[in-house]
Amino acid sequence: MYSAITANKRNTVLIILIFILLIAGLGYLASFQFGIGIFWGTLIGACVYALIQYFIAAKMAIAMNGAKEIEKRDNPRLYRIVENLAITNGMPMPKVYIMDDPAPNAFATGRDPQHAHVAATSGILELMTDRELEAVMAHEMGHVKNYDIRVMMIVFGLVSAIGLIADILMNLSFFGGNRDEEDNNPIFLILGIVAAVVTPLIAMFVQAAVSRQREYLADATGAMTTRDPEGLATALEKIGQYGSTMQRQSPSTAHLFFANPLSGGFAAMLSTHPPVEDRVARLRNMGDKM
Repeated sequence: MYSAITANKRNTVLIILIFILLIAGLGYLASFQFGIGIFWGTLIGACVYALIQYFIAAKMAIAMNGAKEIEKRDNPRLYRIVENLAITNGMPMPKVYIMDDPAPNAFATGRDPQHAHVAATSGILELMTDRELEAVMAHEMGHVKNYDIRVMMIVFGLVSAIGLIADILMNLSFFGGNRDEEDNNPIFLILGIVAAVVTPLIAMFVQAAVSRQREYLADATGAMTTRDPEGLATALEKIGQYGSTMQRQSPSTAHLFFANPLSGGFAAMLSTHPPVEDRVARLRNMGDKM
């Protein structure tokens, strides 16, 4: 468990380096067509954009998913479960939200435990027993405890930056000016266009891979907090049977949720969540060893 957390922290640095290299690569290819200035502009601009996203992404995620903040009197059951988990983990009390959606789901966001937010849908409150709901919220608090929420905010910002840069470079390639015509090399122009199309897809695949590993770790953290892996396993089985597709669907915040909130198709290929069956099997194996 603790070795996994340590490995997660090491991988975080590697992940950020991968994204910076992707951004730098886009800028470098563009520099052959538009000059070296665009390389530095791309790199600096992307870092500034990602930093801004880092500070505002949590509020954006809350707003995009229609989450409404509650006090204890609004839903004592959910609030007390989160409150007890915060005390158990020795963490600050996060802000608690409810989303009016029949799909059973939940998410955590924020840049650190001092600025954390946890949200649950009306559907999960109706479907789960107290034991199962506690297990789900312990998973979300596990994301907070492991600083997954910080990492995913950084990744979210960098993925957004790559998408924005790729879009700008595509427009420049087709409609923008360039350096002296005699210096233009059509090969670099083609490479730049291909990179602008492919790089955002690579970034999304990296984001999905990162999220899947962190879901497994949050499952383990939540199960250790409650000492009840079976409670989380049965909650996952219910969600697998009922379905977790949200009415409001946002691919940019899908990685934050307890279960995949998106419908099938291409979204399934880029799912930020491992299969429910795998998560249940790991939890049951963990329960046999506890």
